[in-house]
Amino acid sequence: MSGEQIKAPRGTYDVLGEQAARRTALEAKARTILEGAGYERIETPTFEATELFARGVGSSTDIVQKEMYTLTDGSGRSLTLRPEGTAPVCRAYVEHGMHKLPQPVKLWYLSSFFRYERSQKGRQRQFWQVGAEAFGSEDPALDAESILLLGTLLEQLGVRDVRLRLSSLGSSDSRHRYRERLQRHLRTNEANLSEEVRERIELNPLRAFDSSHEGTVAVMREAPRLLDELDADDTEHFATVRELLDRAGMVYEVDATLVRGLDYYSRTVFEFTSDALGAQSGVGGGGRYDGLVQQLGGQATPGMGWAAGIERILLAGNPLGGDAHAVDLYVGLADGGGDGSFRQVRAAAFAILSEARSAGLNAQMEMAGRSLKGQRGHANRIGARLLAIVEPHQTVLRDMQDGSEEILETDTVVHAALRRLRDLA
Repeated sequence: MSGEQIKAPRGTYDVLGEQAARRTALEAKARTILEGAGYERIETPTFEATELFARGVGSSTDIVQKEMYTLTDGSGRSLTLRPEGTAPVCRAYVEHGMHKLPQPVKLWYLSSFFRYERSQKGRQRQFWQVGAEAFGSEDPALDAESILLLGTLLEQLGVRDVRLRLSSLGSSDSRHRYRERLQRHLRTNEANLSEEVRERIELNPLRAFDSSHEGTVAVMREAPRLLDELDADDTEHFATVRELLDRAGMVYEVDATLVRGLDYYSRTVFEFTSDALGAQSGVGGGGRYDGLVQQLGGQATPGMGWAAGIERILLAGNPLGGDAHAVDLYVGLADGGGDGSFRQVRAAAFAILSEARSAGLNAQMEMAGRSLKGQRGHANRIGARLLAIVEPHQTVLRDMQDGSEEILETDTVVHAALRRLRDLA
């Protein structure tokens, strides 16, 4: 009796074939760009102590209040599947004493994350992000470099219709002053706000800028702007970031309504969007978080970083990775008779397969019992450059591009294939 089919949980998905190849190519590109800029790879655990996110991300955020996957293990500890990457990397920075290393310490990651939120285009409940974090420098050049690295990555991955939004949240003091002004504005217009925004006036009033509620949008058009509250140091820092981006030729728009969904940000914040994604246009972004390391038990340490969604990059970008897994040689089998010759043919074909791979070729072999016609069709379908049909006493090597064929001694097939591929190149 067969059992009922089991499917992947809602909000998750399997990565198959061509998707995996594109992700591999994306990862290789990220490694080249980020490690070339001095960033080293880091991977943090899939689950962390729940307190890390409650303290680091912010208890008033949607992530902590609504979206975390939290469990209690056998020892009674509260653990959470990581919903974002910055707090875990900060925890690792403190735990491993990285403040003793030459600063800034630059780290990058490509990992899966988990949030219980409504599934949408390019964002499921399990999703992947590439991110970069740098610790130990207040220099606005670090802000500009970080922004340029993500911009370069998106450009080289062919992400279409990209726009960069840029702003500053200032220091904690200026943000506190602004928060009080914004709260007064929201209370004065409370009747026109959405219920969700009304509930957040005390905890997280800045999130009102993200609301799509018609009445709230109208109220926020008249709201005071944080950029008008910056002190002299924050104003100078933001001006320098902009100057450096200008010198690098990075096009951006200053958006005083830009806020990030996490409480730890300060000073520079930014977001890259792609109009190719429609309404949910965010591709990646980040900013400074100069107080987060200390908040998590470390020394006062400035930080700057970003994260970008892998799924959204691939949706808005050009196809990648095809050449990395192109099939150089497909080894096929001639129809065998009843005299045992097929067994010999298969053994010879397997020897060709092994020799071809040892020579560095991407090679596959017929193992599904297809007819000769079916094998030719399959070789064409997978984009094989060459097809070798092994017969009892010889092998036919076919160029799948121009259809030309040559008859060879079976033990010379790999040498001939290498020569033909070199000529094609």
